[in-house]
Amino acid sequence: MKKIFSILVLSTILLLSVNSTSYGKKYRLNEVISDKFNLNKKFELNLPEGKWIVVNARQESYYGLFSKLYTLVKLENNAAVEWIQIAEMYTAGIYEDIVNEAIYEAIFKNKYDGCYQRPEYYIVEVYKKGSTHNCFVVGHSDVQKDFYSPDDPEVSNAELKKWIRDNNIEIPKVGLDSFHAYFSRLAAGKWYLLQYGIDPKILNAPKNRFISEESSEYHKNNILNHPEHKLIMEKWVSISAQRHIEFENIIKVIKRHKLDLKDLSPSISKSSKNISNDIVDQINKLNDLYKNGVLSKDEFEKAKKKLLN
Repeated sequence: MKKIFSILVLSTILLLSVNSTSYGKKYRLNEVISDKFNLNKKFELNLPEGKWIVVNARQESYYGLFSKLYTLVKLENNAAVEWIQIAEMYTAGIYEDIVNEAIYEAIFKNKYDGCYQRPEYYIVEVYKKGSTHNCFVVGHSDVQKDFYSPDDPEVSNAELKKWIRDNNIEIPKVGLDSFHAYFSRLAAGKWYLLQYGIDPKILNAPKNRFISEESSEYHKNNILNHPEHKLIMEKWVSISAQRHIEFENIIKVIKRHKLDLKDLSPSISKSSKNISNDIVDQINKLNDLYKNGVLSKDEFEKAKKKLLN
């Protein structure tokens, strides 16, 4: 969701402000954290295993509207392999009609990204009624294009670019992403947004021959021609669905606003996920045998086809 975090959280409230003041940051830039991330007293997010660097931290106040925005990155050998963006806006009782409209426009009317079906999105699940929305999106991205030359001219990524340049960080060419958002006037008027991104290699994904969003093996129009990539995407969907369920529980989403993701959740489909993992491992072993000359190309293709069937 390329525009959501760079524009949506900040520009929505900038439209309403003349003067601003910042208030204390809970996390410092370049601080290393692990295990849990505390956005506020009630929002405690379990972090994936490993050490996470805080590369962006903003907390701002605009005439009664409060926002927080954090970006966390996990590195391996100075390469970004996972990233998380977390945002919260407190809007209760402040400019409600204007804020409601701004949020709706950003989520559902943005021509570059949003909570609606787009070619590069693999799954979109949404609850929408009045000003309330609960959004879950899974897809893929051309990471370097989105970062250095995004389609949306309003996206700059200036702070992250500086951090990457100053620290000589390598970013992947292809990413898998998930986006999670919830807003309701019936739930204290808080707007929560959460995004995860990964380099597919951490799921033992096969290499990508195609990088652009349109040509990528992970694009929903191409993925049936790339069964190994499809297994990885299904694994990512399963992980992301469970995260959305946890996200709903953390922020106490009203029951009737919750999404029905039980068929996608790893807690429900654990056995199928284990089967998928096993198939990917076996295909990787076959590929090693083929590369080492133990199997001919024909033998490799037949064995792989048998596994996938």
